[in-house]
Amino acid sequence: MAKIIDGKALAAAVQAEVAVEAAALEAKIGLRPTLAVVLVGEDPASQIYVRRKLRASAQAGIASREHRLASDISEQTLLDLIDALNRDEGVHGILVQLPLPGHIDATLVLDRIDPRKDVDGFHPVNVGRLSIGKGALVPCTPLGCMKLLDTVIGDYRGLKAVVIGKSNIVGKPVAVLLLERECTVTVTHIHTRNLPEIVRTADILVVAAGSPGLVRGDWVKPGAIVIDVGINRIQDGEGQARIVGDVVTAEMDHAQAVTPVPGGVGPMTVACLLSNTMAAARALCNAR
Repeated sequence: MAKIIDGKALAAAVQAEVAVEAAALEAKIGLRPTLAVVLVGEDPASQIYVRRKLRASAQAGIASREHRLASDISEQTLLDLIDALNRDEGVHGILVQLPLPGHIDATLVLDRIDPRKDVDGFHPVNVGRLSIGKGALVPCTPLGCMKLLDTVIGDYRGLKAVVIGKSNIVGKPVAVLLLERECTVTVTHIHTRNLPEIVRTADILVVAAGSPGLVRGDWVKPGAIVIDVGINRIQDGEGQARIVGDVVTAEMDHAQAVTPVPGGVGPMTVACLLSNTMAAARALCNAR
């Protein structure tokens, strides 16, 4: 039987570590790490995600400032808010919840965030620094994937890693992180030819395709480690909604380890947001 990598348990451990660091920083210099969260509009899923992030922040001793804006606000109004948060020395991390309304250029908004406060790790400066191995705030989901892999891998050198998905949010950065560990990395996507054959070569498989049930058991070789990033809402035969991943977990008994959906990568994404906020607070304090 494959080991189930418990993302909830690891996320709780990371959150506890952040809480200790936050308390120590406040005791030492009277500063409490603070995260500003910007939510535009009334998207139900976004509201759920924001509530989870704010709740986790409070549990980890991180203060939060929530900015809720109407869906019809102008792009300039949002940019002005980002500028104000950049200038505010009491704010150490800035998160703009995606997606944004169609009339707002998300790239323009994310690029406006001070890279030192970019706790999502999406700013081009952080992307560039990550790509050259110079230290950066790393996107939360890829960072969470690596922390999950660290629980089952001691030495990455020479391992064959296959990533399904080429997004800037997960696929590309996780490939860079695996390369830094000296894996041999192949980046694929759902249009890759002979995808099952490529996947069968993987010692490490990270799946972030956004395609429910894409990876079947016969795609994965015995002893492989499978990280399922997919979060897909589907209707079952009785019309009930449920969450499934990109991997058919029930067919992964021959793998060494696999992450569940839900309960795998998802909790780690939130935990790594807290970790990034703590790192940003430390760096900003040291720079002043």
